Formats: sequence, structure tokens, C-alpha cells
Amino acid sequence: MAFLDLWHLVECASQNPDNHWDIPSRITMTLLALGINHKTAPVALRERVAFLPDTLDQALNSLLSQPMVQSGVVLSTCNRTELYLSVEQQTDLQEKLVRWLCEYHDLREEDVRASLYWHQDNAAVSHLMRVASGLDSLVLGEPQILGQVKKAHADSSRDHALTSELERMFQKTFSVAKRVRTETEIGASAVSVAFAACSLARQIFESLSTVNVLLVGAGETIELVARHLREHKVQKLMIANRTRERAQLLADEVGAEVIGLGDIETRLADADIIISSTASPLPIIGKGMVERALKARRNQPMLLVDIAVPRDVEPEVGKLANAYLYSVDDLQAIIEQNMAQRKAAAVQAESIVVQESGEFMAWLRAQSAGDTIREYRSQADDVRAELQERAIAALRQGADAEKVLQELAHKLTNRLIHAPTKSLQQAARDGDSERLQILRDSLGLE
Repeated sequence: MAFLDLWHLVECASQNPDNHWDIPSRITMTLLALGINHKTAPVALRERVAFLPDTLDQALNSLLSQPMVQSGVVLSTCNRTELYLSVEQQTDLQEKLVRWLCEYHDLREEDVRASLYWHQDNAAVSHLMRVASGLDSLVLGEPQILGQVKKAHADSSRDHALTSELERMFQKTFSVAKRVRTETEIGASAVSVAFAACSLARQIFESLSTVNVLLVGAGETIELVARHLREHKVQKLMIANRTRERAQLLADEVGAEVIGLGDIETRLADADIIISSTASPLPIIGKGMVERALKARRNQPMLLVDIAVPRDVEPEVGKLANAYLYSVDDLQAIIEQNMAQRKAAAVQAESIVVQESGEFMAWLRAQSAGDTIREYRSQADDVRAELQERAIAALRQGADAEKVLQELAHKLTNRLIHAPTKSLQQAARDGDSERLQILRDSLGLE
């Protein structure tokens, strides 16, 4: 039995025949996580439950207007929509929150309920820590989610103050995610084709800041590659694409030069790294083209990463000296190996989450005990002040000092031990030896 349960027993037996203490009713708060994600629902449903950035304030105002909700954070990404809440515990709490979510998005409850998950207290804390650490992501260990959680916290708390418990939960989560990144290899290995291509380039060249890179194509994969390269300080970047306008949009974002597909042959010799991903049905870069480029480069090595299907680079290029060609299958083998490494790191990360969530819950329980202790002290002090005032008044009226002192000690003792005595008697009547022992321990009885 927890200390709060013991105090509740003392409260229930706290009435004194001589004086009725006014004891404020206690509100039981709890932490919740209510959500839907890529594991529980298809994108068609997830997009209907999502909260758009420009309506977030409106959604929060509506959520906080619910009587049981004290404060909340809304996390909404392409893969998940989650509500993290500090709420007043009450009957049908889950039903009320699910009803609000469905009414807000104009959805039928039966269409959503099966896809929702619900975590409370320690489970909610653990879930948030797992999410922020990338342990619950579509791509295990992906780092973007931590930034999304931080932004959700900042956006939700900007105009709506969080309770101390919810704020502390998020701050603790941020430190846990940082610890997971620092102490494990959860994010060290490439597990996407774009990231694997860049990782391969970094393994071959000491520094990407001094190399020239040619990207062929301007689709989603090449966009991701370009952003990764930019993060690694690549200074000289060319983008070749059939549609110049699409390439120009990406080039403006990453600071690249745009060339046409027809310009590849004349500019190929300038490139140390070529990464290609187009929808062309035929190879764009042939063996002869690479041979001429290598001759112009005086046989300085070239790395060619072909992540297109069908292939953009003729397979025979891989037979040329100083031309290092990797296909999407080669990258997939790297990804599978790295995913195995991430899964091993995830075991270590999970143990960190278990430890840290346990520590947070211990802190939370300590906060509750602190409030109870302060209330108990205040109540005892009120009794002392009341009886002391009576004793002083009696002395002023000329009563015998020894008698007054004895009466003060007697009444003070009786008032302070009345509630614990009733609880001890009730535990004994109920035959509840565990509760009786807890009460004895709390009263300092051997």
C-alpha cells in the first residue's frame, strides 16, 4: 500500500467528536497518452485524425475546455497523432476523450476506436520516451521524431501553460532521447537508401566538403540525398534532370548548380561522386562515357551510386579501374546489416527507457507525498495553534498554569492520535495485517 493510500485511510477516520476538521477533497491527477499511428491505422485514417499547424491553437483550446483536462500537448506527424495529457481521474475518462477526438474531426467513433491506443501514468511516460528516442518509429532509430516532439511541446505550451507534471515529463523525455543517442548506436547506421548512399560516400572520401557531387534526377530520393549531403557540408553540387524547373527548386534549397541530362557527358569528369535515381527505362550513363571521364580526370577515382530501378548506369562501368559502382541491391545489403545493428542497439535503448521512466514515476510519487506531508503538517499545526490559543486564554484568566499545561498536553495528544487510532482499530477489525503493519511502520512502532 502506497503512502497516499495510508493518508487516505487517516483522512477517512479524521473526525473528532470535539471538533470536526475541514479536510479539502483531493483531486487525483493522472498522465495519459491517447493516439493513433502507422502501426494501428492506414494513412487514409491517420490523415483524417491529424491536427494541422494552423489549427493547433483552436484544437488545444477545444481540448482544454474539457472539464477533466488540465493541460496537454498535441503531437501530429505523417505517421502519428497523439495527445499527451494531464487530466483529472474520473469515471468514463477514456470514453469522454475519444468522444471529443471524434467530434472534433467529425468522425464516427466506430471507425476510429479500434485504431486508438491508450497509455496511463508509467505506460504514458514510457511511450513518450520511446517515441522521442525513435524506438516507435516506422524507421527504427530515425532522428527526426525528436525534433517533432520538441516542436509539439513548444507549440502546445506557447499559449497554454503545462502542469508541472506534464512539463517535467517532456523535459525528462528530451534528456532520455539525448542519452539514448549518446550511449547507444541506435542512429549510427544508415537504414534508408538515401542515407546509405551518403554513408557510403563518407566511407570512401575522408571529407565530403572537398568533393564534387553530381546528382542525376530530382525525385524524392534525390531530394533526401541532397539534404543529407548539404548537412555534410558538400560545397560543390550539380543536379541533372530532364525537367529543369523541378531541379531548380531543389537546387535553390541546397545551393546547387542545375544542368540538363544532355550536359552530363561534358560535366561527368568534374564529379567525384555520382548518385543517380531517375525513372528512365534505359541507362543514362554508359561505360564509354565513364571511360572518357576517367581519362580526363587522369584516373582519379569516381564513386557511382545507382539507386534507380531500372538502372541508370550500365553494369559494365563496375569493371573499369578506378570506377566504383554500387547498385540499389548493394545498398540494401548495407541497410539490412545496419538495421540488425540498430535492433541490437534498441535493446539497450529500451533498458534506458525502463530505468528513466521508473525514476520519473518515483519523482512523481515523491511530489504527491510532499503535498500530503505538507497538508498533514498544516493540519497538525492548526490543531496545535487552536489548543495553544485556548491554553493562553486560560492562563490570562488566571487558571492554574500546571493544570493548563497538563490539559494542553492531554488534548493535543488525543487530537493527534485520534485518526491513526481509528485506522489501527479498523485494520484490526478487518483482519488486514498488511495495512496494520504499514500503519505501525508509519507511526514508528516496532
